[in-house]
Amino acid sequence: MPELRKDYITDCWVVISTERAQRPSDFKKEPEVPTSKETCPFCPTREHMTPPEVLAYRPGNTAPNTPQWWLRVVPNKFPALRVEGDVNHRIVQVFNKMNGVGAHEVIIESPDHDATIATMPLKQVEEIVNAYKDRYLDLKKDTRFKYMLIFKNHGKGSGASLSHPHSQLIATPMIPKHIMEELRDAYNYYSFTGGTCIYDEIVSTEMEEKVRIVLENEYFITLSPYAPRFPFELWILPKRHDPYFEDMDDTERRYFAMILQETLSRYYKLLDNPPYNFYIHTAPCDGKDYRFYHWHLEITPRLTNPAGFERGTGFYINPMPPEEAARFLREGK
Repeated sequence: MPELRKDYITDCWVVISTERAQRPSDFKKEPEVPTSKETCPFCPTREHMTPPEVLAYRPGNTAPNTPQWWLRVVPNKFPALRVEGDVNHRIVQVFNKMNGVGAHEVIIESPDHDATIATMPLKQVEEIVNAYKDRYLDLKKDTRFKYMLIFKNHGKGSGASLSHPHSQLIATPMIPKHIMEELRDAYNYYSFTGGTCIYDEIVSTEMEEKVRIVLENEYFITLSPYAPRFPFELWILPKRHDPYFEDMDDTERRYFAMILQETLSRYYKLLDNPPYNFYIHTAPCDGKDYRFYHWHLEITPRLTNPAGFERGTGFYINPMPPEEAARFLREGK
């Protein structure tokens, strides 16, 4: 019988449709045709095709915007928001608007056009995480920005226009609605329980039950959430309570890179490298107290397409129970 499951944090309900259950192999997609190396603007020797870099990891004797880098960060050539200008928030009757001020950057994860986080050397994944932190801390100095989302679109089906490995960072002058909902519900739980973080409860409960855990190391766990919106949706959560992604020390960043790579390698090997999105949810950078929150990373494979019911109600129908998804990704069968 199908189940209605409520998300741990928000008031979002999910339909776990066991009547429509599919085998893990039913979710595999046809391989995507990658974009050409011959014209890719992210490949070495084509640095002139991107805006000037704002960060690069390269030998000390090489000039900016030249080859020999092993990671670059550049402004997005077609930004959703622009750094220039004032926010200029205006409300007139029912019309509420502000200038499209923000930052939109591309983290070019490797000079290798065909690399993926799942297959590249672990040291390179650590450098990606380091770049996330470096750019976050730099943009955090700009008081116009209230929130920064680090995210990755992998594969054409996820919205990625280039197959060269990259992720993105967008800074916004307001806190997005979905983040506000997470913050609100985390705060309500914290207040109701007299100081307990709901995400800490999730980590401890899931570690006790073990049925939805896919991977675990000293500092992090990967789990299939109790009420996943999408088949094979996974969350990576730190075991140590911390609202802020950027607070990780060197050791934690190394272990985070390890579990991120291993998690994505399970998709790569067991689901034939599906398109997916991941995004880091961290506390806002507006200077307020968010001790009740707990940063985490969410990964949502693009294996099904939300249709009329989902769009019309906000409910999601997921034909893959999370316990089965976790078992398959954990055991490989």
